[in-house]
Amino acid sequence: MTADRSRASQECLVFGPLENQIMEVLWQAPGPMTVREVLGALNTGRDTPLAYTTVMTVLSRLAEKGAANRTKAGRGYAYAPCVTDEAAMAVREVIRDFGVSAVGHFLDEIRNVPDLRERFEKLLHEGPGH
Repeated sequence: MTADRSRASQECLVFGPLENQIMEVLWQAPGPMTVREVLGALNTGRDTPLAYTTVMTVLSRLAEKGAANRTKAGRGYAYAPCVTDEAAMAVREVIRDFGVSAVGHFLDEIRNVPDLRERFEKLLHEGPGH
């Protein structure tokens, strides 16, 4: 888990508390997870276990939001994250809500803040994983 992810999970702005917990489980998983697998991961060490239907509903909503991908798995579904972290989801939502105007504002911010400009140039040349 990265330092950014730890900070994001403490101050989550895009996801609600349970959505964030579920996304953390999905982000840490090696592949798609069924509702029952997510439920098991969430209920480990929990005093009051969550209900299957609660987790199923939240996963369904995350899929509708575009945060998770849902694929048929037997009689149910398996879920995998569509975004790498909360920041990626926030960017998607801003672009969805404000379109190219938001991109223009992002570029203005990058131009006006030297540290951001340097990071942006590095990302353009090396990719986001560096």
